[in-house]
Amino acid sequence: MRGAMMGNSPANVEARHRLSSSIEDIYKRRLQKNKVKGIEKPLHIPIQDRSSCCKFPLLKLAFLILICCTIVTLFRSPEVDLSHSSSRWIWGGSDPRYFSDIDMNWDSLMKVIEKLGEQNDYQGIGLLNFNKTEINHWKQLLPDVTHVDLQLDYADRNLTWESLYPEWIDEEQEKEVPVCPSLPKVDVPRKRLDLIAVKLPCRNEWNWSRDVARLHLQIAAASLAASAKGSYPVHLLFITKRFPVPNLFPCKELVVREGNVWLYKPDLNVLREKLQLPVGSCELALPLRDKEPFYSGNPRREAYATILHSAHVYVCGAIAAAQSIRLSGSNRDLVILVDESISVYHRSGLEAAGWKIRTIKRIRNPKAEKDAYNEWNYSKFRLWQLTDYDKIIFIDADLLILRNIDFLFGMPEISATGNNATLFNSGVMVIEPSNCTFQLLMEHINEIESYNGGDQGYLNEIFTWWHRIPKHMNFLKHFWVGDEEEVKQKKIRLFGSEPPVLYVLHYLGVKPWLCFRDYDCNWNVDIFQEFASDIAHARWWKVHDAMPEKLHQFCSLKSKQKAQLEWDRRQAEQTNYTDGHWKIKIQDHRLKKCIDNLCNWKSMLRHWGESNWTDDEFFNPTPPAISTSSLSGLVHTTAS
Repeated sequence: MRGAMMGNSPANVEARHRLSSSIEDIYKRRLQKNKVKGIEKPLHIPIQDRSSCCKFPLLKLAFLILICCTIVTLFRSPEVDLSHSSSRWIWGGSDPRYFSDIDMNWDSLMKVIEKLGEQNDYQGIGLLNFNKTEINHWKQLLPDVTHVDLQLDYADRNLTWESLYPEWIDEEQEKEVPVCPSLPKVDVPRKRLDLIAVKLPCRNEWNWSRDVARLHLQIAAASLAASAKGSYPVHLLFITKRFPVPNLFPCKELVVREGNVWLYKPDLNVLREKLQLPVGSCELALPLRDKEPFYSGNPRREAYATILHSAHVYVCGAIAAAQSIRLSGSNRDLVILVDESISVYHRSGLEAAGWKIRTIKRIRNPKAEKDAYNEWNYSKFRLWQLTDYDKIIFIDADLLILRNIDFLFGMPEISATGNNATLFNSGVMVIEPSNCTFQLLMEHINEIESYNGGDQGYLNEIFTWWHRIPKHMNFLKHFWVGDEEEVKQKKIRLFGSEPPVLYVLHYLGVKPWLCFRDYDCNWNVDIFQEFASDIAHARWWKVHDAMPEKLHQFCSLKSKQKAQLEWDRRQAEQTNYTDGHWKIKIQDHRLKKCIDNLCNWKSMLRHWGESNWTDDEFFNPTPPAISTSSLSGLVHTTAS
């Protein structure tokens, strides 16, 4: 049925499968409160007869000897690092979560250290998560520098990644505000540290980046560097098989890498700002407020961006999205990435809407099948090549900005709303362009698996450390299965509230410009009815009508889509859907305007669904590019 809704042209296949991907990412489960479980009580063996112990002196002596031998064995075990504080180990030796089995390559390490300059320029080196033997080796390599064995208590054993990044948090809770579990902080020494070296674990080859101990060590190192009081530079050195958290330690701050040795020179001011945010997504990085927080920033170095590849069908959506950004009061640049498949005609409409066109070479998803919906969606990585900007707010082309969100430019990479499980939704996200981050994304496309086969799943594997912004910043047009009537009515009020309460309204299901303008055609298809809202639908068309009239032509309907809409309406009538939308007389003037060579679209219904149709039968001649000279820019007042 979804194929019937969207048609079978390449553009519509692209749109259909993008829709399928977005539906897959919808929240499946309801509110869940993740709490860190308490530590289990120690085993307690009751002593029923206190005098009985005296009756067995030999047994008592043997038991005492056994305990002593166990303690000696533990202390002599290579897994126990006696250089750390006593709170860092329990009966089994050191916490295995923090153990790193990387063999130290001291030659590579010295090559990296030499990049720091003369040793005499440095007063102290902090060492975190190294064993006693390795610390002694450090001292032999650099005998003239003070070495500090940094003390860090282990995180609670019950603390999991799901505790830090819960599936859902109730943003509007007033009585019980969810809080992130705490991670122990490193003891800050009184001595100056010019270099902080950390050995990172990499235990799980398939999910190594979602490791509490690994994250804990990196945040501890960052906090220690950020605590530096003077103006002297501080370097961070990581011993790790895999790259450190890329948005906490961006690759543009990477000084040198030799094998498993990574040396960074962080911007301490930026690092301090990042460390003010919650450790995970269990708390909002941007609290809910009635008014937008003040933010000035650097408008010339900030832009909104979106991308179109092989999908003319989203041109209309992108034009409306640009209009909505301007209506919200933002004057930031609007940048759109398009590939060579987007015609000159459609580019002229995008440009007239205010988008700055950047032509890109598409990036193929190596794990996608040929002609599949996700074949080219890794092209989104090109956003990181927009290095003439410091910050980008990426938006999908199927949403409206209802309130100014410029303050999101003050948020770090990656800031986004939650999706399901420990993942973020990439429909609205803050990124920091960098050519080396682009290279990082490209280097791992053959190795990292995307959970949904698309760019969102891939980005979630790279940027596992992300910051949750309120769902009002990317509110999905959807009524969840099991929503109570009170919840449904609240969503309806949010969709239509004036002045707007929502910042961004994200249109799922069949897009407004592909429907009758008279009502939301999602009502006519059973599997899409959960996306149906006439109020949200009318809101999109209000923005459309505020656009310059010359831009309306980019939202015209092809004959095949007209036939699809009528077919669905007749099916709804035959099924006698109780919502009754199929009874509404369609007044949409676009039905009378033909833009292809099959203007008698009603005759197509006699053969609807036959498999021998080809897209060649529905040839759509490309009109000449429109002239922008007559357009003074977007209209900044909404239509009444």
